Amino acid sequence: MTVETLPTRAAEDWRYADVEALKALWPIAAPELVTVPAGGSFSRTILQTGGGVTRLSLVLESKATAVVHILNAGGPYARVEVDVLLHEGADFTLGGAQLAGEGETVEIVTTVTHAQPNATSRQLVRSVAAARGVASYLGKVKVERGADGTDGEQSVRAMLLDRTATANARPELEIYADSVKCAHGCAVGELDANGLFYLASRGVPPAQAKALMLSAFVAEAFDGAEEGDNLQAHAQALLEKALLEGKA
Repeated sequence: MTVETLPTRAAEDWRYADVEALKALWPIAAPELVTVPAGGSFSRTILQTGGGVTRLSLVLESKATAVVHILNAGGPYARVEVDVLLHEGADFTLGGAQLAGEGETVEIVTTVTHAQPNATSRQLVRSVAAARGVASYLGKVKVERGADGTDGEQSVRAMLLDRTATANARPELEIYADSVKCAHGCAVGELDANGLFYLASRGVPPAQAKALMLSAFVAEAFDGAEEGDNLQAHAQALLEKALLEGKA
């Protein structure tokens, strides 16, 4: 099954997309549907380093758990969509990192719906954009009526290596229940000059110093991942390539 209608940037979830690059990938497949049974567990690593669109839809039954880790990079356009529906006492964790270089647009788009009480969700996304790359995160946490005891959190940070790079972030909370705990934090910045100076004073070459700091930055997204070492190795190679090409 495929999605037939090419979206435009007028659609909220596609507002930062490179629609021209998307045309080359069209039509895209409908989301993979996964139901995690009551008390069950699910784990998925999404390693997308050549562009493309990956779509995953999860339903977590009562007290089920799911963990998703993402490395999204490469190609003119790379997008990962994750849609999650949480029943009572379910728990969802997402850690995502994305890297955009010259001429690249990367996106992570999530919708997490707390449909019943006492479910928890944690989302942590780290983005790095260099040259004229564009990195975007659009994430909604929706708490339905009656879903009391919800605990939802989003942590979104982006690092710009060049003044020509762009980072977009839209963490969103939509709450219709009482007695919930939901929070989101968002920051866009550059590498810490004091940290770079410290490493330089210890004899670390500038490019290596930047690579070390960026590696630590994205490593947060892979915490607890079954394939964490593999994800980190791929991310490190991509970061070094971006620094070499952009001389950032």
